[in-house]
Amino acid sequence: MSQLRESLLDLVRRTSTELPADVTSALDTGRALEAQGSAGAYAMQVINDNIGLAQTACQPLCQDTGSILFFVHGPRGLDQTAFRAAAEEAVVLATEKGWLRQNSVDSITGANSGNNLGPGFPYIHFEQWEQEQIDVRLMLKGGGCENVGGQYSLPDARIGAGRDLDGVRKCVLDATLQAQGKGCGPGILGVCVGGDRATGYAESKHQLLRRLDDHHPDPHLDELELSLVDDANRLGIGPMGFGGRTTLLGVKIGVLNRLPASFFVSVSYMCWAFRRQGVLLGADHQIGEWLY
Repeated sequence: MSQLRESLLDLVRRTSTELPADVTSALDTGRALEAQGSAGAYAMQVINDNIGLAQTACQPLCQDTGSILFFVHGPRGLDQTAFRAAAEEAVVLATEKGWLRQNSVDSITGANSGNNLGPGFPYIHFEQWEQEQIDVRLMLKGGGCENVGGQYSLPDARIGAGRDLDGVRKCVLDATLQAQGKGCGPGILGVCVGGDRATGYAESKHQLLRRLDDHHPDPHLDELELSLVDDANRLGIGPMGFGGRTTLLGVKIGVLNRLPASFFVSVSYMCWAFRRQGVLLGADHQIGEWLY
């Protein structure tokens, strides 16, 4: 148990303080596109400086370390109760060390637990697979970006969106416009087409586990993901809403079956501090590979 706790603690530390290479590469590309001397260029440089300082000092990239979301694929026989106990111990230790802010608040009383534990904190999603290793992915999703997500029920006359991919496009661009720099842009959007209100939002967050430089296996959705980034970056919203050419770093789209009467498009917004990391754990719970 102690080794699992230590491996998960290291995962939390690195997720909180270091951005994955695919994210820093996308930010570097965006910084190069901003006009020299512009507010957008200044914002991107501040972001770059922040990334370097956080990694050097081993301090959180953002003061809001957000919701703690674990996504676990484990072999048959994985003791989920023991895993949850180890994850909770790691979260408490990470909070004590300052890698996580005290973020778990009772929704009725407003009392802060002080250790990031409580109903729904941390969230752990388990799935079984046919491999012996344990795949653990962690996302830290801040409140600012969570607040500007959205869900659409199509058809939507307000934005002229029908039940087709063009309607999906209009939903994603509307969500980007509604954010208008809130949520600490440039952002990354996870999108789910279909499902119900609960599964749609869950799948939209799952899409944020994809690498920014990957390609959707469906060529139509791959084209839509790429074109949406281009369209959003022509809106002029820019980093932090200051204006510029880098409004989004990526769009990732998933699809779930739906009821005939329902057609939901769920959008989860992630800030530039795209804190997600993953590890493969062996039978001894040692980290065998970092996934991003």
